[in-house]
Amino acid sequence: MKEILLITPPFTQLNTPYPATAYLKGFLNTKNISSFQMDLGIEVILNLFSERGLKALYYIANKKDVIISENSQRIFALKEDYIKTIDIVIPFLQGKNVSIARQICSDGFLPRASRFDHLSKIDWVLRSMDVQDKAMYLATLYLEDLSDFIVECIDEDFGFSRYAEKLGRSANTFDPLYERLKNQRTYIDTVTVRILDDRINDTQPKMVGISVPFPGNLYSAFRCAQWIKENHPEIKVVMGGGFPTTELRSISDPRVFEFFDYIALDDGELPLELIISNTLNNNKKKEFKRSFLLENGKVSFNNSSTIKDYKQSDIGTPDYSDLLLDRYISLIEIANPMHSLWSNGRWNKLTMAHGCYWGKCTFCDTSLDYIKAYEANNAKILVDRIEQVMSQTGTAGFHFVDEAAPPALMKAMALEIIRRKLNIIWWTNIRFEKSFTKDLCILLKKSGCIAVSGGLEVASDRLLKLIQKGVTVDQVARVTNNFTDAGIMVHAYLMFGFPTQTVQETIDSLEMIRQMFEQGIIQSGFWHQFALTAHSPIGLNPSKYDIVPEKNKISFAHNDIQFTDKTGIVHDQFSFGLKKSIYNFMHGVGFDIPVQDWFEPKEINSKIPKTTIQKDFIKQCIESEDQFAVKDSSQIVWLGEEPSVSYFTKTKNGMSWEKIQLSFQEEGEKVEVSMDKKEGEWLLKILKRLSIHENEVLTFTQVKTDFENHFENFEIFWFSKPLNVLRKHGLLVL
Repeated sequence: MKEILLITPPFTQLNTPYPATAYLKGFLNTKNISSFQMDLGIEVILNLFSERGLKALYYIANKKDVIISENSQRIFALKEDYIKTIDIVIPFLQGKNVSIARQICSDGFLPRASRFDHLSKIDWVLRSMDVQDKAMYLATLYLEDLSDFIVECIDEDFGFSRYAEKLGRSANTFDPLYERLKNQRTYIDTVTVRILDDRINDTQPKMVGISVPFPGNLYSAFRCAQWIKENHPEIKVVMGGGFPTTELRSISDPRVFEFFDYIALDDGELPLELIISNTLNNNKKKEFKRSFLLENGKVSFNNSSTIKDYKQSDIGTPDYSDLLLDRYISLIEIANPMHSLWSNGRWNKLTMAHGCYWGKCTFCDTSLDYIKAYEANNAKILVDRIEQVMSQTGTAGFHFVDEAAPPALMKAMALEIIRRKLNIIWWTNIRFEKSFTKDLCILLKKSGCIAVSGGLEVASDRLLKLIQKGVTVDQVARVTNNFTDAGIMVHAYLMFGFPTQTVQETIDSLEMIRQMFEQGIIQSGFWHQFALTAHSPIGLNPSKYDIVPEKNKISFAHNDIQFTDKTGIVHDQFSFGLKKSIYNFMHGVGFDIPVQDWFEPKEINSKIPKTTIQKDFIKQCIESEDQFAVKDSSQIVWLGEEPSVSYFTKTKNGMSWEKIQLSFQEEGEKVEVSMDKKEGEWLLKILKRLSIHENEVLTFTQVKTDFENHFENFEIFWFSKPLNVLRKHGLLVL
């Protein structure tokens, strides 16, 4: 018996669990509150995509008397081939039976429908992939064909990472969702509640907490709650997560509480603890934290508790137990190494810092706590948690799910990882700060960082200033070049249709992106259209940005707001061309096509102008970086080991000098430098003090002062050829 069952409803990700329940379970452990967690999404997917599951799907499809497309007819005709191969493909995508990859890559093994039609166009890309990745890519297409079949023949709301998403988008009123919940359950609903029933019988919880991160989880969350109320009315049901935090802050419809007893906002630790205490322990004093409930038939928001939210150091380590970690499915949806990180690999999720240290971007929900309440973790506590999660899950891949990871904390964490000699790989989201110097990027790579993602947004300095992004295109180019040179992949989040954006700025933004891909300083990107949200600075003051929002009565969800842009530009018309171009750039082609040619004349209402950006603008940005600027407060770190030492005498024109040679053994090569004996012996001593494995921290000023206590002209020594060699091999200025 458990006090609470924590659920992520269908669907989020196939390759790794959404971390909210793991975070909550880790916190509840610190309070000795027993819990069990489950990812209903992956369990439903594994049920559907199995031999037994496909037989059921084909049976249902066969009973429907509807006209289906030629593609679905083909999938139906190949029924036996799909049923025969599904229990081979799924284990392969789970990392089991990897030797089957060659067979998957061979012609005739997998049945193929329309998702495979484009393969001839990217044949050269497939040839460059190793066997495992190619097999994974083909197996992904195979599953996407089956997904298309389900959408057309079984359930039009199905998606691998969302379900009935339209019911959760811009749902100002509860009516559409409420009416849908009166209907008979879909087949996917039936599978979902059958699995839920088994788990409730196993765990016998007193309470169920349902985390709803996205609109694509909302419908299933209500279906689960509905089933619990019908079959286990004694169980209290709580909703929390990203969706209610951003969308349900103005809820007033009492019908919602036919399904849920409580809805908790923002950080869930304290609200959930108080709900458990008040309801399960029958506290007389009913104080809550940021919780909606029904009182006397009306929706009430109770935030009466004066207890402060927990500090990041006190919320415990995420606990991934109970989850089916070895059964998640890795996919490769696009043959691009950076882009595949979101769907490929089982990533442990952690957070470096709560909120955003910048917190100024005008399109972002800066008025809400998940952005504005910034609090960084301590690096040592963070690495303690890394070790604990590694020990529990048996995997060493981490995705830090920060709004924007702070550079100073990234540096401190990287140093701590290297000092503890941990072998991990990790990636995170950042701002393209000038703090990300070449040396910091080298340090991050050394600690296991393989990739970063960040918002370049509109790639226009005027609009970046209007967004209050705090970066320029020139700066982004330099920073992304630093990451790429260090061997860290870069993904850029891109935006079009920002208020006041002109057609010319859209074209020029695309040209900036084209050049960045061509220079190889970003490897992946994604365009999305600007969306106006209620809690952003633009949403709170739309007239400042020349837009007119639509006013709707709110009784349920309130976040995305429809609006009219006073420029009159229909930005939707650029969507296909922008996405088509970046798809090509990510595959290394299309750089010679003028950017205006990515847009079909019939799709655009006006003539598309040529770009005004110089052809070598990004190249010039990269080349203009000042390599000699060093701050006095910069920390100097030596990543290498102690060198072997030898002495020799150099003679020239009858004069002799004692010299020292330092030999450093690195992976695959030997690095040697020679210099004046006395300066070299000083360097030996200072490198030992600068070693990353020592606790001493020395700044550039301190190193300079120490040198000048013995010699003169530190700058000449620091920028000498031997020191430049060491700077390329582990002597870092941070």
